[in-house]
Amino acid sequence: MNLKSFKRKQIIISPAELTKTEFLQSEQTLPLVIKPTIDGINLTNWASNSKAWIEAQLLQYGGLIFRNFNIHEIDGITDFIQAISGELIEYSYRSTPRSQISGKIYTSTEYPAEQSIPLHNEMAYSLNWPMKICFFCVKTAEKGGETPIADSRKIFQNIPSRIKEKFIENKIMYVRNYGQGLDLQWENVFQTTNKSEVENYCRQTGIEFEWKDDNNLRTRQVCQAVASHPKTGEMVWFNQAHLFHISSLHSEVRASLLKMLDAKDLPRNAFYGDGSEIETSVIEEINAIYQQQAVVFPWEEGDILMLDNMLVAHGRRPFVGKRKVVVGMAEPFSGQ
Repeated sequence: MNLKSFKRKQIIISPAELTKTEFLQSEQTLPLVIKPTIDGINLTNWASNSKAWIEAQLLQYGGLIFRNFNIHEIDGITDFIQAISGELIEYSYRSTPRSQISGKIYTSTEYPAEQSIPLHNEMAYSLNWPMKICFFCVKTAEKGGETPIADSRKIFQNIPSRIKEKFIENKIMYVRNYGQGLDLQWENVFQTTNKSEVENYCRQTGIEFEWKDDNNLRTRQVCQAVASHPKTGEMVWFNQAHLFHISSLHSEVRASLLKMLDAKDLPRNAFYGDGSEIETSVIEEINAIYQQQAVVFPWEEGDILMLDNMLVAHGRRPFVGKRKVVVGMAEPFSGQ
């Protein structure tokens, strides 16, 4: 054999061959779990070469878990998201308290551990939202702390027609009052202390605003109740009426607020788009449908949960211990 004529054969392994997929429950296809088939795969490099495949899985299933890829640092999740979706976006026009961890990676909503966060789509209370949202589990809770998810397509399909049609016709009006010390301050929500910047943002995004006095602000915005996914064309239930509506508050808190404030001055509330009240019974039905569709799974440290933010809603279960889940968002979209 002439060794000089011997040529090393190049072996090409497709990105899909480096991973395997499975479901957490045999009867449930949400989420799809993606695991490496060999040790030492660089998740960011693999994702860069697998963007089209990842996107196809995300559009089909709505939610993906990337597990056992040995990601332990915040920079790792940033690089991963950027490899798939480009630059991360800032959490602007906020509705919940969060802290910036590094760059555009934030803590998940900082509500007390004993509270649950209802299922919702990120920023569905506005006309602009991220198409992708990624959660990275840095530390699991001692008990609880799951991030339940639900298919927004199934929620849309299960909302009774009489409710759905009224919301589609009227849309939803979100009313927020800032500066009372009872909720987020406008400086936090808009990430500025400059009133002119707040006013410019409101004008650009179709938000009505009113300064009630030197530091008290009221905003109103009419937004979608449902939406059509820009890539699949599927209809999804896409709003946060059930989170903003006064009935979402514990009865004691609600009674206490209504003793101090008129209904129009509550920190937040949701109405039909014409300003009429949304019936509490309707909100209760909607909440029940979210719960029926909820998929709950235990976190493993290092897990990355990627959601198509229009196709899948997310929430949080109460927990015990020091839970740390961080969030990054990408691909801004305007529903205007």
